[in-house]
Amino acid sequence: MVAEETQPTFASAVRGQSLWSQSLRRLLRKKVGVVCLAVILVMYIAGIFAAWVTPYDYKKQDYTALKEPPSLSHPFGTDRVGRDMLTRVIYGLRTTVIITVTAMVTGGLFLGIGLGLLSGYFGKLIDSVIMRVGEIFLAFPDILLVLLIAATLRPRVVDWVRDLGGTDLVRLGVPDYLVVFGALAAFSWVGMARLVRGQVLYLKQSQFVEAAQATGASTPRILTFHVLPNIISPVIVLVSMGMGQAAGAEIILSWLGIGIQPPTPSLGLMIFTNGNIAVLRSDPHLLLFPVGAITILIFAFNLLGDALNDAFNPRSR
Repeated sequence: MVAEETQPTFASAVRGQSLWSQSLRRLLRKKVGVVCLAVILVMYIAGIFAAWVTPYDYKKQDYTALKEPPSLSHPFGTDRVGRDMLTRVIYGLRTTVIITVTAMVTGGLFLGIGLGLLSGYFGKLIDSVIMRVGEIFLAFPDILLVLLIAATLRPRVVDWVRDLGGTDLVRLGVPDYLVVFGALAAFSWVGMARLVRGQVLYLKQSQFVEAAQATGASTPRILTFHVLPNIISPVIVLVSMGMGQAAGAEIILSWLGIGIQPPTPSLGLMIFTNGNIAVLRSDPHLLLFPVGAITILIFAFNLLGDALNDAFNPRSR
């Protein structure tokens, strides 16, 4: 009888020690979060493997099928030069994947987490310098500064790539990718750094950090193996929300004409090209499908962020 009573208690203790397993189970119980994660994965995988999953070449023009409505041969219809809209939308998702992932990895994760760890752990002068620089970035509308950076740097980046013998890279739109994700990464680190700093200020007073310091562990080891694993949960939540914001910013830049340039497909460029009431009345598929794709993607990221916050928030247990 004693063994029967202690066994579930021990199992409960083991389960209680696994933060990730508890959070994952909580996330899987949230049907909305699981559906949103599945939608994001399907859209991102389709974008990554666009060359294999699309039925046509995104540059192929068919002047015998101009602005055709959705049909079996063209599920999303064709555009004003006869290109398949489904293919263009999927390649536009590939552009969104490249921009959002690179901007979040370089800005949100590499700069944001790194500067946040340094600011919170060392404090004093390092903390003051990093936070004051971040406050300068936050003092201006971020989208305005992103627009200025993208508009002023693109000609220089194009000339730089062309001077290096990268004419083919210019034709493929690589300078546009560099400018857009660089401009987004320059501002996406501030929110992440402030979050990480707040978490580190709390954790560095913990007993396990003091014990690591007492045993002579180096600062990089303490930050990497003791502090960083304990701040991953809020970082994951912020990354999921930041991905949606980065996707929206890329769409806005392309919509304004200073982001991804033709012939590289972009959802924002499709919206910019067909964004008028006459097109919506005569050929609504030219506008509704790109708008629908980016709306679903951003909406899914926002709902997934809420689900992750509920799953990883210790206060909600």
